[in-house]
Amino acid sequence: MFHYLALGTIPPRNASPEDQVRENELIAGDLIRKVRKIQIRTSHVVDDLLAGGWHSAFKGRGIEFEEVRPYQSGDDVRSIDWNVTARAGEPFIKLFREERELTVILLVDASASLLFGSQDQTKQQLVTELAATLAFSAIKNQDKVGLTLFSDTVETSLPPRKGVNDVLRLIRTLLLHQPKGKGTDLNAALEHLNRTTKRKCVVFLLSDFQDVGYEKNLRITSSRHDVIPIVVSDHRERSLPSVGLLRLRDAETGGMRWFDTSSRTHRVIFEQAVERKCQQRDALFKKLGLRSIGLSTSEDYVEPLRRFFRMREQ
Repeated sequence: MFHYLALGTIPPRNASPEDQVRENELIAGDLIRKVRKIQIRTSHVVDDLLAGGWHSAFKGRGIEFEEVRPYQSGDDVRSIDWNVTARAGEPFIKLFREERELTVILLVDASASLLFGSQDQTKQQLVTELAATLAFSAIKNQDKVGLTLFSDTVETSLPPRKGVNDVLRLIRTLLLHQPKGKGTDLNAALEHLNRTTKRKCVVFLLSDFQDVGYEKNLRITSSRHDVIPIVVSDHRERSLPSVGLLRLRDAETGGMRWFDTSSRTHRVIFEQAVERKCQQRDALFKKLGLRSIGLSTSEDYVEPLRRFFRMREQ
């Protein structure tokens, strides 16, 4: 996907050891402030989402036998344990409980195309805050949450845990990680998940889906896990303004091209090409029975999440 070319670089400088120490202290302080800011901004959203049905939207792993007790008037006769009843000489019923604890995995795209944003935030910033919101929602509901960051390879992976400190570590990883790759390889991320996670879990796949050829692995993953694709985008990826000759750069390959945005024909061709890719992606989700969430850098993500949870409850 070609994006607007950002010109200008900061020249390197030689820093003394003292300067480096001060810079590291500033970076650490800035990181703490960023983590705290995300925690504050997402706290009310987490409460809203939990009230809106996280518990109902995501079921536990199944029903487990708990105990038997004597039959009482009004009990469902289908729950009678006939073996215990025969031994005791009076009716007993089986009691079950839902195994509630979930494992939530955040598969987060860290490719270079996520750095684009024509509004107040980039796609990467949107993904980071969204991932933090989902992580806090999970642990507040006593669920485990893990993280896998990927580009054209699996960059890093944090195992599922359920403590607040673990979620803060997850957020720090999202903020600090410097990807080695620039491209997007959804197959690598899905294969890693299928190889390392055997028990069924809830998988939030956060990406702009600038990739092709991942249908097979997505089908395998969705047959084993509860997969929710979250598609992040920027409206300038779909529609170019009429500003004359514009130089565009592919953030993932580095390729450049000139584009005459003053030509309505050229803009329409661009928009139609993007729309075809989006339709193909959405058709794949529908084919696999996946309900996706579409989010934009220019819109609040809370309402789309709330609508999704309501839909899941139904």
